[in-house]
Amino acid sequence: MTDLATELAQWEQDEIDRANASGRTPVVFVHGLWLLSSSWQPWRDLFEESGYATLAPGWPDDPPTVQEARAYPEVFAHKTVQQVTDHYLSAIAQLDRKPAVVGHSFGGLIAQKIAGTGAAAATVAIDNAPFKGVLPVPLSSIRSSSPVLGNPANRGKAIALTFDQFVYGWANNLDRDEARQLYDSYHVAASGVPLFQAVVANFNPFHNEVTVAARNTDRGPLLIIGGAKDNTVPLAITRATYNYQHKHNPGVTEFTEIPDRGHSLTIDHGWREVAEPTLEFVQRFTS
Repeated sequence: MTDLATELAQWEQDEIDRANASGRTPVVFVHGLWLLSSSWQPWRDLFEESGYATLAPGWPDDPPTVQEARAYPEVFAHKTVQQVTDHYLSAIAQLDRKPAVVGHSFGGLIAQKIAGTGAAAATVAIDNAPFKGVLPVPLSSIRSSSPVLGNPANRGKAIALTFDQFVYGWANNLDRDEARQLYDSYHVAASGVPLFQAVVANFNPFHNEVTVAARNTDRGPLLIIGGAKDNTVPLAITRATYNYQHKHNPGVTEFTEIPDRGHSLTIDHGWREVAEPTLEFVQRFTS
């Protein structure tokens, strides 16, 4: 575990303390690239109303607000998949009860890495970034990641998407007004490192940071959710994720396809269509 990962912000520590004091089963939400943990607030409200204690740590050094993130975008640079995973594991280690873990995009990959350590009571990965062993590379995914991968120097930078890039990768199934509202409300810069790590994972014969311990029998129940119209993480990737996990783990592994939904499915007007089956799955295995 890296030194960076153990440095929880005070607000993150406060959320851990609140969850422990509640006596409720905790649910940990993990965001991906180009968002902050505040993007989970509607989900947190739903889960809290259903009797859970929720927490949504950030990635290491994440600013608390979108406004601050846009003022100091350089803070996002250099974050790696393992550093972020270790940061969440640092938070989870302080919880009195084993949590359910819900992640989106690279957060969905990180959620599966957490599950692979045996630290999750149940896990839901939504439009997850691919890990080592997940082979499909659809053209739309290549195009969505090209703003970062198109320049090798971006590996060490924090990269923001233009509005048109956001529309293609995130909001291709939405009207322009909603796409603009989401972009203005949620979009922040992101580390280029995880995308470079993911794109080379299957060319590295050894263990790397984009590896998931799918064979761990303590992984716990896992639900993979895929948006049918996602350009960034197309169904070919989420289905391949399900097939890999189902093949290598004897535990519960399920797949749910959400029709007509793009990569913004956790933050757009239809978020409840994704949150409700997530909640139902968590309830089945944390009662």
